[in-house]
Amino acid sequence: MAENGESTFTVIVAAMANLGIAAAKAVAGVVSGSSAMLSEAAHSLADTVTEFMLLTALKRSEKPADEDHPLGYANERYVWAMLAAVATFVGGAVFSLYDGIHTLVEGEELGDPLISYIVLGVAFVLEGFSLRTAVRQVKGEAARVKTPFSRYLRLTPDTTVKAVVMEDSAALAGLMLAAGGLLGVEITRSSVWDGVASILIGLLLVYVAWVLGRSNAELLIGRPLPRVMRQRVREELLAVDHVVGVLDLTTLIQGPDEVMVAAKVDFRDMATAAQVEQACETAEERLRTRFPAIRRVYLDPTPGRTRPTDARGPEPERG
Repeated sequence: MAENGESTFTVIVAAMANLGIAAAKAVAGVVSGSSAMLSEAAHSLADTVTEFMLLTALKRSEKPADEDHPLGYANERYVWAMLAAVATFVGGAVFSLYDGIHTLVEGEELGDPLISYIVLGVAFVLEGFSLRTAVRQVKGEAARVKTPFSRYLRLTPDTTVKAVVMEDSAALAGLMLAAGGLLGVEITRSSVWDGVASILIGLLLVYVAWVLGRSNAELLIGRPLPRVMRQRVREELLAVDHVVGVLDLTTLIQGPDEVMVAAKVDFRDMATAAQVEQACETAEERLRTRFPAIRRVYLDPTPGRTRPTDARGPEPERG
C-alpha cells in the first residue's frame, strides 16, 4: 500500500501543473475564440480543484482514531475523493458539453490560433511530467505487491493517485482533441470542428468522473481484499497451531494502508484457554508480518460443528 507522503507529492505536482495550465488555456481560448480551448481551460481548472480536494483527503485521513471514531478517519479520504469526482463532472464536463453545443448551434468568431498551439504544446509537456510522476508511483506499488500495472490501477484503494493518473491521461487526450479541433477549423474555416472537439472533451470527462466516482463509492460502501489475498489470509490463519478451520472470513479495506480482518475460527477441541489466546496473538502477528496493511484482526472462536465437516476446504466468504 502507498504511503501518504508519496501520494501527496504526486498530487501536488499535478495541482501545480494544472493551475498554471488552466490560466494559460483561458487566455489562449479568449484570444483565439476557440471553444475547445475554453473547454480545456475548464478541464484544467476542474482538475486543479480536484487535486486540492485530494490533498484535503490525504490530510484528513491521517487523523488518529479517537473515542468518536474508533476505527479512525481513513475512509474520509474516499468522501473527499468522491467530491473531487463530482467536481470533475460539474466543473469540466458540463461546461465543455455546453460550450461545444453552443458553438455548433451559434457558431464562433475565429481568431489567431497560434497562441493556442503554443499553450497546447507547453501543457502537453507539463501534463506529461505530472502523469510520469503518478505512473512511476503506481508502478512501484504494483511491483511491491507483484501485481500487473493495469490490474493494480483498477483495484488500488489509493484513489488519490488513481485520480491523478486518470485525469492526467484524460488531459493529454483532451489536448490532442483540442489541437485536432483547431486544425479542423483552420482547414475548413468552419467552427463545427471546434464544437465537436469540445463535446468530445466533455464526454471524456464524464467517463473519468464516472470511473472515479464508482471506485470511491465501492470503497465507501465496503470493499474486501481481492480474492487471492483473502485466500492467503485464510492460509496464514490455518498455519497457526491449534487452528482447525476458518469458518467465516471477512476483510474490509478502510484505507490504502488500513485493512481489517475478522474471522470465525474453529480451534482444536482439546486446546486450553491459554493456547487459544496464544494462537490468536500468533495469528495476528503472522498476518501483520505478511500483510503490513492489516491493522486490526478480530478472531472469534467458534465450534466447527456449526459448519460443514471439512472446515479446511474453501468456505463461503463475506469479503
